[in-house]
Amino acid sequence: MIGGLSFVFANPAMLAALVALPVIWWLLRMTPPRPAAEVFPPLRILASVIKREETPSKSPWWLTLLRMLMAAAVIFAIADPVFNPRSNTLATSGPLALLIDNSWAAAPDWERRVEAASALIDDAEAKDLAVSIVFTGERQHDATPGSAGTARNRLAAVGPEPLPADRRSAIAAMQTAFRDTPPGTIAFITDGIEAEDGKTMETLAGIGAADLKVIEADGSQAVALTDSSNESNGMAVMASRLKTDDSRSLPIVAFDARGRAIANGTIDFAPGAATAKGTIEAPFELRNDFARIGIEGAATAGATHLLDDGFRRRRVALLSGEARDLSQPLLSPLYYINRALAPYADLVEPRETDLAVAIPELLQQRPSVLIMADIGRLPEETYPLLAKWIDNGGTLIRFAGPRLAAAPADDPLVPVTLRQGERALGGALSWSEPQPLADYPLNSPFAGMPRPTDILVKRQVLAEPTADLVERTWANLADGTPLVTTAARGTGRIILFHVSAEATWSNLPISGHFVEMLRRSVQLSRSGGIAAEDRAAQPQTLPPYRLLNADGLLVAETANARPLDIVPGKAPLATPENPPGLYGSEDGFTALNLLPRDAQLKRIDMAAAGPYTSERLTAAESWSLKPALLTLALLLLLADAAIVLFMGGAFSRSRMAKAATALFLVMAAAALLPPPQALADDARPDDARILERLDTTHLAYVVTGEEDVDRLSESGLRGLTDFLTYRTTLEPGAPVGLDIAKDELSFYPIIYWPISASAPMPSPQTVSRIDAYMRAGGTVLFDTRDQFSSLGASSGGTSPNAERLQAILANLDIPPLEPVPADHVLTKAFYLLTNFPGRYTGSPLWIEAQLDNREELSDRPARSGDGVTPIMITGNDFAGAWAVDSNGVAVLPTVPPDEMQREYAFRSGVNIMMYMLTGNYKADQVHVPALLERLGQ
Repeated sequence: MIGGLSFVFANPAMLAALVALPVIWWLLRMTPPRPAAEVFPPLRILASVIKREETPSKSPWWLTLLRMLMAAAVIFAIADPVFNPRSNTLATSGPLALLIDNSWAAAPDWERRVEAASALIDDAEAKDLAVSIVFTGERQHDATPGSAGTARNRLAAVGPEPLPADRRSAIAAMQTAFRDTPPGTIAFITDGIEAEDGKTMETLAGIGAADLKVIEADGSQAVALTDSSNESNGMAVMASRLKTDDSRSLPIVAFDARGRAIANGTIDFAPGAATAKGTIEAPFELRNDFARIGIEGAATAGATHLLDDGFRRRRVALLSGEARDLSQPLLSPLYYINRALAPYADLVEPRETDLAVAIPELLQQRPSVLIMADIGRLPEETYPLLAKWIDNGGTLIRFAGPRLAAAPADDPLVPVTLRQGERALGGALSWSEPQPLADYPLNSPFAGMPRPTDILVKRQVLAEPTADLVERTWANLADGTPLVTTAARGTGRIILFHVSAEATWSNLPISGHFVEMLRRSVQLSRSGGIAAEDRAAQPQTLPPYRLLNADGLLVAETANARPLDIVPGKAPLATPENPPGLYGSEDGFTALNLLPRDAQLKRIDMAAAGPYTSERLTAAESWSLKPALLTLALLLLLADAAIVLFMGGAFSRSRMAKAATALFLVMAAAALLPPPQALADDARPDDARILERLDTTHLAYVVTGEEDVDRLSESGLRGLTDFLTYRTTLEPGAPVGLDIAKDELSFYPIIYWPISASAPMPSPQTVSRIDAYMRAGGTVLFDTRDQFSSLGASSGGTSPNAERLQAILANLDIPPLEPVPADHVLTKAFYLLTNFPGRYTGSPLWIEAQLDNREELSDRPARSGDGVTPIMITGNDFAGAWAVDSNGVAVLPTVPPDEMQREYAFRSGVNIMMYMLTGNYKADQVHVPALLERLGQ
């Protein structure tokens, strides 16, 4: 052992050659016998004239030492010293049992876990042992021992899952398989996180194996986001970590629905702390665009926290019939409402006391909820405004009081018909007693909340009995009279509390129960006054919409997930049947995260394991000193050669001068030769090439490697460039062919990609570059060019080009797509178009679905999409229609032959380019009159 590392020689017998070092030393230091001297007079004369070359009788000691070191390095290299050598220490009394955690925490170092398991399988095969392999992330387990080859196949077919490790069922399968004959060795490759029951090692040791190995990482990457809340000053995010030895700061990022990072913050862990809280400070409007929160640099399902509509912070408008805020704040109807909702919503109040002015002013701020406290009769002109706002999705919450009790019974803004006057409970003139609350109905959003026993109601407004009163009631008093009633109006809702918002009619407003009732009522609405579908705490079953994979990415593969059952008052949990993700549809969904609220990561308790061997993934790698020793021997040999040359006079002044002269002549000849043009181009500085690309707009296309396809793409974009120059003020530069695996893509607003099934499939790294380009705001126009060939295909058939496109898109995080709607900006960005033909006409142009605009009014003539679509797909062969030769003559005919079709193909290209450069500019209302005039409307 050296510094905690094991050290052995792979070929220790070669160390016997070290005994030859003294012999080598003697040979190097041996002196030949001195020759006998004979006196010869002419030689004495010559000795005084000619300088003799002297040969030392001995080599210098330092040169001899250098050569000895070189010989020793070669001997040690042949002996092959190895650090951390693998030792096959498996017990031979039974099969090898592998228990592997393929949970979310194993995703970052999964490949190393696979290598560790493969090495154990190799050891078992070397000892002719059967292998049982079980994964804690699988739904079904088969722990029956089999051959090593079978175990390798199962290991290769399994990957990390976006779920916590389910060791209970996995260990139960191993107990069943080894009931009669215990295994020789159990190797537990774990993520280090303890299960809920806390008995992992106890049950594992109970199997009775002769040897128990525990292999785990250091746990520094096991960090998970557990909860989030939209507070008044920002989005609060809670996290838990496994390794708590030191302080740690984690950067967190908030992403919108298109995957763009729009805000960030940090979570700081104190030394020894397993949990911490951080805040992403952002404006209210920006926080409502958060779709998910992630830990920067941590690609796991635990480091991703999904958000749905329930996490959005609502804007709530407050309106009161009283004006006692300053003189008697505790008697103000809005005092307790304000205190209850301030941590959960952004509250706005009118600047005017005149309701005819205050209500339109509040509605212009697009609140999700309007709360009216003790307002009986409204100005006549405000009823249509409020009715329209509610029909479009607004939520109106009203509180009773003296004014509402005296209002006419035909008020259209109450959910039930009310009796005039108020009911008094208790007092000298009443036979009844103040009433407590009853249990909440199952159809109520308050279902699941404990019934309060300390709340008493002394006054209320009564509802007239009707056939649907029970269905409209969310809360009752103990005597059966309604306390909270509701009614749906259009896509919105009206909610009425039959008591006042201050503490004169009941003590409900001064209880914590009041806060939760208001929060749940507000959360039923949607941001911007657009309400969600009626989810009034009815039990629901939601289909999987997008699921989270082990790397923390949302994918559309939902075949293996079951619908999620939503039960009022019960938070759903992530299971193998319901993995974390989004459940619902594009119109509305619920987020199911990996870990429940307030979850905490804890280390596995090893105390109950008994004797076991612990190994680290970081220490399992063996490495050899042989390459380093051979390199050292080579360097010593080169040094010895240089020393011998120096001692022999090879570096004398005359010889150095001759070598320098020859080198100068060679360099001068090379400088006089004209460099090839290709080398000159490659030698151009990168800054000059960047400035050339940024100087003007260029149309770009993907070089597929097929000469005819690339030539057609270049001709097509050149034709579109000429058309843009002649018809618009845009003067693009020459088209640019891109190697998307190497070239910089951010210089180009749009990239044309002709799909060819026979072209090489792009690598995952290349697809990642395209994905990053699209996330950064660029757009890729995929053209399968197969519309004509698909006309003869059988129903439901797919062309080879379309199959290749599906394979490329399978690795991209693309948004939902739809054909270009009739009112989209693309239809009027420059020309007024109804379709987008190319060389063919039958394929629609697919773009990102504008899911957030469905709530707009049907009579609005333009859509205001959020940005530009990152992807376009067509099969109409745009480049084939745009392609022209050097004389401006079309290269290919349209199908069917029609020059107007080619004209509209060019116009489609112009609209696409203008849309890319100006975004949703033409969706502004200022353009509507001109567009309608052009359309003759």
